[in-house]
Amino acid sequence: MIRLRRGRVLRILESRAGAVELAVEVEGHEARALAYPDLVGPVPVGSRVVLNTTAVALGLGTGGLHFVIAVEDGPDVDPPSRGRTMKLRYTPLQLQTEMVEETGGARAAMASGESLAGTPVVWVPLHSLVGPVAAGAVAAGAKRVAYVMTDGAALPAVLSRLATTLRSTDLLGVVVTAGQAFGGDLESVNVFSGLLAARHVADADVIVVGDGPGNTGTNTKWGTTAVASAMSLNAAAILSGRPVAALRISFADRRQRHRGVSHHSLTALRSVALAPVHVAIPVLDDGDQRRAVWNALTDAGLEERHQLVEATGRPALEALKGVGIEPESMGRGISEDPAFFLAGGAAGVLAGRMAASSAGWQPAAPAG
Repeated sequence: MIRLRRGRVLRILESRAGAVELAVEVEGHEARALAYPDLVGPVPVGSRVVLNTTAVALGLGTGGLHFVIAVEDGPDVDPPSRGRTMKLRYTPLQLQTEMVEETGGARAAMASGESLAGTPVVWVPLHSLVGPVAAGAVAAGAKRVAYVMTDGAALPAVLSRLATTLRSTDLLGVVVTAGQAFGGDLESVNVFSGLLAARHVADADVIVVGDGPGNTGTNTKWGTTAVASAMSLNAAAILSGRPVAALRISFADRRQRHRGVSHHSLTALRSVALAPVHVAIPVLDDGDQRRAVWNALTDAGLEERHQLVEATGRPALEALKGVGIEPESMGRGISEDPAFFLAGGAAGVLAGRMAASSAGWQPAAPAG
């Protein structure tokens, strides 16, 4: 069920492409709400709105604000898109979307390009790793980085301030929203066509793939969207790309299951990734932390299935600093949890180096 409440727009707090953050009066109190004009039309100050207040009532994190479902007495709205495919299908908010698979020259490029031809594809188990991965790839020489946003977490691309900020720099060239995710520079039916679009339409030489903000977790082995998105590693291998795994590493997280190498990363690499994967391991100055990471991976038997590669992540952090981006995850920045961001940076640096040496690459045989 959806917890619905009616409210009134008091003022606009922030307006950015595709999203408007509002101060609203609801149930006698002032609160924050987010509107997507592509879904509900314009939301002027003073308008009466219908709000989805479920996340706030549950005390959730990333989704912990109200969302505008409709503007009462708002104007009729016609979609600008020429596409004929729906996203958010069979919901009241299904939206007309122009897919890259059905768009003129892009359709022709997709039809002729059915292989990634060795393009490195970096899977990220958390959205906050997209920044250091992209920065690391560019620092290592990648010419154009694409982000394929999968649909296991937030569906609107505009919810990601990180992606918006990265797009405003040279660190990220294009966002492709795959499946039910929407609002990217390119829209694709699924992750397979999203990866191909990143390569053949957006001309990316490194691709980052993973969910948007707000992963769901249940403190169980399989009940997390992070593990589900790891299927992207298999998609990359099927399409003759070179899959790379960015590890989720933390020595600041108080939850034991996420200290060192997160159990989500171990499950994904042990049980989900069916083809050999390059696993990027960050160079860590702390000897105990380095041993903890390597021990976790070898104890899980991952050196028998995948290629474990140690790489520096520091060029990524320097690149982010150079454009004024201060990455954050779970409320922690680089100074509080350096290993987390170095892990993403290492995967990006590894992918950037792989892109530079991709000529003549041949796909590996499937794991036995």
